[in-house]
Amino acid sequence: MKKTLILGASNNPGRYANRAMRMMHQHGVETVGIGSRKDNSETFPILDSINLQEKFHTVSIYLSPENQKNYYQGILTLKPERVIFNPGSENPELEQLLKANNIPFERACTLVLLSTGQF
Repeated sequence: MKKTLILGASNNPGRYANRAMRMMHQHGVETVGIGSRKDNSETFPILDSINLQEKFHTVSIYLSPENQKNYYQGILTLKPERVIFNPGSENPELEQLLKANNIPFERACTLVLLSTGQF
C-alpha cells in the first residue's frame, strides 16, 4: 500500500492528523508520524525528524505554511510520489519547490480521499 508520512502528527484524538492516522491504519496504510516532539505514549508513535532513508509514496501535511519550512529539504530529498496539502496547510512557496523538482502535489483532504476510495 501507499506508505505515508504525516507531517504535523498528533496523539490528540481531536486533531485531524490523528484522525487521518487512525483511518489509514484501518485501511491498511503504513504511516509514520512526524510531530514537533517525540511521543511514544499512544498507539501511533510520533517521531521528531524525518528518516531520509525511508521510501514514502505520500506525504500528507497538517502544518501551517510557516511550520513547514524546516521540512522543505526533507520532503524534496524523499521525492515522494505525491504531497497532499490538507485544508489550512496550503503553501504556494512549497508548491513551487515541488513543481521545480517534479514532485506531484494536490490540495485535498486525506480523510475525504480515504473515505471515498481515492487515496
